[in-house]
Formats: sequence, C-alpha cells, structure tokens
Amino acid sequence: MRIISLCVDGIHHAAERGLFDWLASQDADILCLQNLKAQEHQLEWQPQFELEGYFAYFFGDATPDSNGVAIYTREMPKALMYGFGFASGEDMKGRYLQADFANISIGSLLAPTGITGTPSQEIKRQFFNDLQAHLEKISHKRRSYIICGNWNIAHTDSDLENPDDYREESGFLTSERSWMNALFGDLDYCDAFRRGNSDTDEFSWWPSGTIGQGDGRRVDYQVISQELAPLVEYAVMYKAKDFSAHTPVIVDYDIEEL
Repeated sequence: MRIISLCVDGIHHAAERGLFDWLASQDADILCLQNLKAQEHQLEWQPQFELEGYFAYFFGDATPDSNGVAIYTREMPKALMYGFGFASGEDMKGRYLQADFANISIGSLLAPTGITGTPSQEIKRQFFNDLQAHLEKISHKRRSYIICGNWNIAHTDSDLENPDDYREESGFLTSERSWMNALFGDLDYCDAFRRGNSDTDEFSWWPSGTIGQGDGRRVDYQVISQELAPLVEYAVMYKAKDFSAHTPVIVDYDIEEL
C-alpha cells in the first residue's frame, strides 16, 4: 500500500503546476492533501480536482483561502470523521479529516502555525495539548492509525538545515520538540519516514517557497501506530518537481487490505 501526503499551499495553484497529472501516475492507494486554501463547494464535482479510480473527500474552513484538508482513496471508507471535536474548535477550521476502514484509520492533518510571543503560538500550543489527549484516548481502540500531514514542528536537529538559527522560533521550540518526543515515546507512535529512510539531509519544506533553496525543514510526517512500524518498506521525499513549497512524502507499506 502506498500513501502520499502533501501540503499543497493552495490546491488551485498546485493543480496548475501539474499535481493531479503526477498523482495519477503514482498508483497510490491513499492521497492526503493539506492547506487546500479552498472551501468544499469549490472542490466537489470539479473535474480538475477529480482522480479516476478514487473517492475524494474534502474538509474546508468557513474562511475563504484558509486551511482545508482532503483524502483521496481507492477504497470507499466505512466512515469519515471531520475534526477531533476539540472544545477550542480550532480543529474544525478544516484542519483534520479521517477515513476509517476495517482495521486502519487514515488521517489528513494540518497543524496550526504559530509565531513566538503572539496569540497564534498559544492557539498552536492548545491544539497540540488537545491532540495529545485525543491520541491517548484512541490508543485503547483496537485499530491502527496513519496520520499524515503538516505538523508544523521539526523534531530533531537533523530535521533542519541550520537548527541553531531556529531554536527560539515557533516550529522548533524546546516545548514543541518535547511534544514530538512524547509522541514517539510515551504515546507509542512511530515516524514512518524515519523508519524507511535514514538519510539526515531529507527536508520537506522550504520557507523560501522554492524546494532546495534556503533553509530546509522536515515538518511533514506520516505518523503511524507502533504496530505498523515493521510494515514500512520504503520512504522518500519527491523533489523532482515543485507543486508547492513542500515535497510529497511517499511511504510504501506491506499492507494488502485496509
């Protein structure tokens, strides 16, 4: 099973750059897109956003040109979950969509951005606190999870080209990296890309807007339940063509049925 995740930074712009032609050539089972910057009614039943052989599901923000996530899947899910149900409501701003299958749930996640010392950083902090509680709760369920998306946090020094320049900035704060330590520690999830690729110079986002130019950061992950870790066969960041400032994260799993 192949899963591709990409933060598109505007689905219209990414489509103009040839994203859907490329996706159609990848023979993936699941596609997770984030930061659509479009509302659901702008995407549904629009030929330029359809892929033959896939069911497409969108979750957009009520605010135009903001957030939004999507899942394309070859197999029809048994259920869909829109948002986590956080009291803050931040997750309902087109930030999370989940497709449930018989044994596995696949999520497309867009975490909030933040700026150190501003209210946006507090929103981001609360979102991750709520997410931690949610992940603890679902750990008791008899199903596996693959949560794909832009988490807006670089986990370790190897996930930034110049880590010393960003230790006081949102996205690489000590508290944020500690949260990721807990995710891959006490919460018992696994970084699928690192499981399938040990290269230390792999980045998924360039704030400059152009892949390979400026300081690269790895903020896009496929986070998986620990029991799926041995099933990761291959992982790569696709850099041959720019669809956005993020690279597609491609992971192949030894999973035949969802």
